[in-house]
Amino acid sequence: MLVQGGPWVLSVMSLLLLLWQEVSAIEVPLDQKIQQDLKQPPTIMKQSLKDYIVDPRDNIIIECEAKGNPVPTFSWRRNGKFFNVGKDPRVTMRKRSGTLEISFRSGGRPEGYEGEYQCFASNDFGTALTNKILLRVSKSPLWPKEVLEPVVVAEGSSLVLACNPPPGLPPPHTFWMNSDMMSITQDRRVSMGLNGDLYFSNVLAKDSHTDYSCNARFLFTHTIQQKNPYTLKVQTSRKVAETPPNFLSPTGTDSSRMMVLRGQKLQLECIAAGVPTPSIKWYKKGGDLNQKVKLDNFNKTLRIDSVSEEDAGEYMCMANNQIASIRHSIFVQVKAAPYWLDKPFNLVLAPNENSRLVCRANGNPKPLIQWLVNGEPMESDSSLPNPSRSVVGDTIIFHSVQIGSSAVYQCNASNHHGYLLANAFVSILDMAPRMLGAKNQLIKVIENNRTFLDCPFFGSPLPELRWFKNGQGSGLDGGQYRAYINGSLEIKRARVEDQGTYTCLARNILGKEENQVRLEVKEPTRIVRAPEHQSAIRGTMARFDCRVKSDLTLPITVTWLKDDKPLSLGWRLKKDEDSLSIPDVHEQDEGTYTCTVKSEIDQDTASARLTVLEYFFSSGTDHSGTDHSVEPTDVSVSTTVPPPPPPTTSAATTTISSTTTTTTTATTTTTTPPATTTASTTATTPVLVTSTKQADTNVLGMAPGRVIRNLTVKPNSNYANVSWNHNFPAGSSEFQLEFTLDSNGSVSSVPVNQPPIKLAGLIEGAKYRLRVYSNEYHSISSNVVTFETSAAYIKDQVDIAAQGWFIGLMCAIALIILILLIVCFIKRSRGGKYPVRDKKDLPLEGVDQKGEDGSFDYHSDEDNKPLQGSQNSLDGGVKESDDSLVDYGEGGDGQFNEDGSFIGQYTVKKDKDETEGNESSEATSPVNAIYSLA
Repeated sequence: MLVQGGPWVLSVMSLLLLLWQEVSAIEVPLDQKIQQDLKQPPTIMKQSLKDYIVDPRDNIIIECEAKGNPVPTFSWRRNGKFFNVGKDPRVTMRKRSGTLEISFRSGGRPEGYEGEYQCFASNDFGTALTNKILLRVSKSPLWPKEVLEPVVVAEGSSLVLACNPPPGLPPPHTFWMNSDMMSITQDRRVSMGLNGDLYFSNVLAKDSHTDYSCNARFLFTHTIQQKNPYTLKVQTSRKVAETPPNFLSPTGTDSSRMMVLRGQKLQLECIAAGVPTPSIKWYKKGGDLNQKVKLDNFNKTLRIDSVSEEDAGEYMCMANNQIASIRHSIFVQVKAAPYWLDKPFNLVLAPNENSRLVCRANGNPKPLIQWLVNGEPMESDSSLPNPSRSVVGDTIIFHSVQIGSSAVYQCNASNHHGYLLANAFVSILDMAPRMLGAKNQLIKVIENNRTFLDCPFFGSPLPELRWFKNGQGSGLDGGQYRAYINGSLEIKRARVEDQGTYTCLARNILGKEENQVRLEVKEPTRIVRAPEHQSAIRGTMARFDCRVKSDLTLPITVTWLKDDKPLSLGWRLKKDEDSLSIPDVHEQDEGTYTCTVKSEIDQDTASARLTVLEYFFSSGTDHSGTDHSVEPTDVSVSTTVPPPPPPTTSAATTTISSTTTTTTTATTTTTTPPATTTASTTATTPVLVTSTKQADTNVLGMAPGRVIRNLTVKPNSNYANVSWNHNFPAGSSEFQLEFTLDSNGSVSSVPVNQPPIKLAGLIEGAKYRLRVYSNEYHSISSNVVTFETSAAYIKDQVDIAAQGWFIGLMCAIALIILILLIVCFIKRSRGGKYPVRDKKDLPLEGVDQKGEDGSFDYHSDEDNKPLQGSQNSLDGGVKESDDSLVDYGEGGDGQFNEDGSFIGQYTVKKDKDETEGNESSEATSPVNAIYSLA
């Protein structure tokens, strides 16, 4: 009977699975109030690793964090038995947490706490579990003491220096160094294997050293331990014989096997000996090496960082040199610890609802699925005490759940290589309806538009929601109304009569709750007089209308855009309630203007384009064929000024000169559009040019490939040098030079020939805009250049200091002053050497005094008196200066020779100069001494 009924039972269970597959759990909203009131079983939020290695120098912390409502309590099991945390003084548990802290300040050894730990988080609705945490203490044992004999090997032989590091936890990282703490150089001949040994494919004489040392670095303790060094002695020979390859690693037969787990790193190694050094190549039977394969250690190591099932197979390494080649096969088998295909998730169910928990995992070998409830095993038997659940393979089926059956279910998937553990709670929730949105909302909608009235709600069991208008009638659903399961009410086309108060009512077996939404229907916001496309002559005013009609209860804002960018009004543009005015239109104003009117619930837009027109005069032929061309030396320029000034005619002279000696004079006529007055005796034809439409094909025709570019202006006070580049045929085209005065908007246009041009007759200190366009093809124009003339005194003032006549005059004056100074110095020098006796001095003695040496002394005692007006002497006396003209022209104290000449100190001084060997006893002043040197 069991055999016959088995397939029938499985068919029934499969049908049940299909029936319950469509049932979904309740989605609890993230409303803070609901989350606070929602009762839920515990959920593990944080836990330590399954394989947990700790540093013995630190305190041990084993993490276990969980949430739930009410707040869960925590307990631990160690090695499958209850772990009484309170009895161990070194162990404490954090508040509102299950995390354990084990301190060793008061003694104890970390190794005494190694083992398998598991945390349990429980509240009134269930118990959640952590993984089984295997706690181990990191170890870095010392290298065993050993005496290493010197290694003697013949040159050309192979050699392996064993490392054999101490077994640490985790295993250490090994490397080879010499006594100078320098790494041993590795290449195709010498390299380190995966086990840490140092391999020599063949030994050379240069390998003789006494300091080959293997080092082990332990990651957790950050320590490095060194093995006793090897001494290598190489016996040399005259000739090293060549030998065929043979494998040093792997050893043994020509094939080996390796098992690796899915997701782990795969490393295959082949190291060969031989002379010359063999080269290594890798192959995979049945296909090429994929992109995941990396070759390291000079092709001696094949590496795949994350192995998958398709990496299994037979790998071959081939070693060959000039003598022979050998190969070795490695069969790689990929196993897998359990991994998730369908992980169970939490369920929130209403009473009498149906649902299921699914736990699907895969592995190699295929894992065993075991269900637990609140940490205790649950057998899949028909005699379960809870009739609302049943287990079918990897699925638990719930049907007609009841209040009080909340629990936490654990799915454990395990095989020989590991296990997976997942918690999923089933919460049976009963909650009266609750409104989640704001109370008494106001919704505004434009007439004839579709709108939605929202009424978010929650409850368990799921409440039934109905809508009413103004508190009357039956539920609104059908016609222009449509009610959605999420609580929204759609009004397909709102009318004025749809205004009013709408009530949403949510009801379940535990109660009811309602909310109200007030609806107002508004008139649409419309532009009743939209802006129109228009053309404006440069310098005149343009105006765009934008008259709006809207609901009086809705405030509106009107904004303007130009070419889809916000329009900056500035000082020139003016915006009022119904229009936009642009006075003094110029080229930059051309574009598309958009009026946008917005209210809080709708908007309207309208656009129009502004085209700027220009007046140009061009010579040509009329319809009768008469030629009205004029000479370039006589041209009429039409200048347009903006209103409101009345039409005036003023004669202005504009001078234009090019690099040739030709000077062109233009008569400028100032008018107010639309009337245009020309003052010229020659025949000219006015042509109105727009940027979008050709007015005269003879004048405005396009010349393919012709351009005017690189317009440059170098202004001065009342003129400017203008140049530009073009690709018109030489001598076959004339140009119009158009310049605009910014102060009043007046425009002047003058015909010119080839550049460069000197534009004269400009206003000093004024700002201009200038462009050049073809006289034959008006649409071919340069860019507009803005420039400003300088004040006259800045540019035209002559620097007098740089004039030749001024420099000569200054040199002459300097020369005259120098000559006068020289003359004064000569006279002063003479006056110092021959001081004049003051008229108050005593008269000279009649008889000259004769000295003992026979010389005559012409000085009287008065000569030793200070000079009048002199500075103080070194001993404090004051000398008066004798250099006075009074002595020359006055007094009877002076003496004259017989011939009537004046006899005074000059004569005496002369006599003294003529007498050799005699020196004056008079102390001369420093000034006189300097003059005498001169």
